[in-house]
Amino acid sequence: MRVTGDWLTSPDTQAVLGMLTDAGHQAYAVGGCVRNALLGVPVADVDIATSAVPEEVIRLASEAGLKPVPTGLEHGTITVVSNGEPHEVTTFRKDVDTDGRRAVVAFSDNISDDAIRRDFTVNALYVEADGTLHDPLDGLPDIKVRRIRFIEDAAQRIEEDYLRILRFFRFTAWYGDQAAGLDREGLAACATHVDGISKLSKERLGAEMKKLLAAPDPAPALAAMAVSGVLAQILPGTDPQFISPLVFLEQSNKFAPRWQRRMIALGGDGYAKRLRLSKAESKQLDALKRAIQSGEQATVMAYKYGSDAALGAKLIEAATLSSPISKVLEQEINKGEAAVFPLRGSDLIGLIGAGPHLGNELKRLENLWISSNFKLTSKELLQA
Repeated sequence: MRVTGDWLTSPDTQAVLGMLTDAGHQAYAVGGCVRNALLGVPVADVDIATSAVPEEVIRLASEAGLKPVPTGLEHGTITVVSNGEPHEVTTFRKDVDTDGRRAVVAFSDNISDDAIRRDFTVNALYVEADGTLHDPLDGLPDIKVRRIRFIEDAAQRIEEDYLRILRFFRFTAWYGDQAAGLDREGLAACATHVDGISKLSKERLGAEMKKLLAAPDPAPALAAMAVSGVLAQILPGTDPQFISPLVFLEQSNKFAPRWQRRMIALGGDGYAKRLRLSKAESKQLDALKRAIQSGEQATVMAYKYGSDAALGAKLIEAATLSSPISKVLEQEINKGEAAVFPLRGSDLIGLIGAGPHLGNELKRLENLWISSNFKLTSKELLQA
């Protein structure tokens, strides 16, 4: 079987593969690019697996006029840049020792060694420069039915890296057949090893949860995470019951999914600390929570907390109450986001003087202006 696509035939990808194969090494596009191509999903990045050791990759890239960057030298990964396009080139590896968080690896010249240490069968597919597909672990049948299945023994794969528990649910949400449900052996292994999640860093948990929640419909995966005890281990006190109606509202009204919106819809608290979110991400979640708690109209929410927070709050509100959203919701949000309070402190100093009371009066007038649906003019407010 041959795999095709612009991502493979691009001069840059061909240049990186060619510099390796011309020197007598094995070289294959591998992992997500192959999986996505076979599923008909856009390919974002091209990863390459090779029998060449890192030092050889660096030498060959330099001789070919490409730029080698040792981004993961200790793991055998060299980023080779061609015309500004990065390609992660990683030497075939086999696991020597694992502790559930990180692995000690040894380089190999055998594609089978490299394949068996990966997580899922759909990620262990390799493609040559001419499109020839290599499937050492029989992952193609799983691709065809969109089944996310651990390679060989699910428990062993999880014990090598407990993050694979979250990856199992994330990949199922993005690429699995929702109607068929989750792979039973994989789900059972995740439930059995749920305590291992505590060994993972908060940054890794946060990265996976954000990707999972950004899936077109993460509801079935989140429901399975709740039943298996995985969700409580990561975000205790949360419940995915409102995710499905939220997704329905998003899709039926053609609103793009937002992981922040889905995370708040789970309920609970302490996301920033448990998932080590950035300050900007924490601020986005706080704005959304404050918008929900305010219970105000969409225009007012958008003015006070921003359009994303206002839209998220109204969608979550509708999902929680099993009610439709307003047909003019977007217009209301746009109006609130565009509204500009027509007064500044300098406008009042001549009337009431400076001091702490100035801020209080400015806030009172702003609330009056909001109550008028943003209609009162600066003159009318000064008269007030």
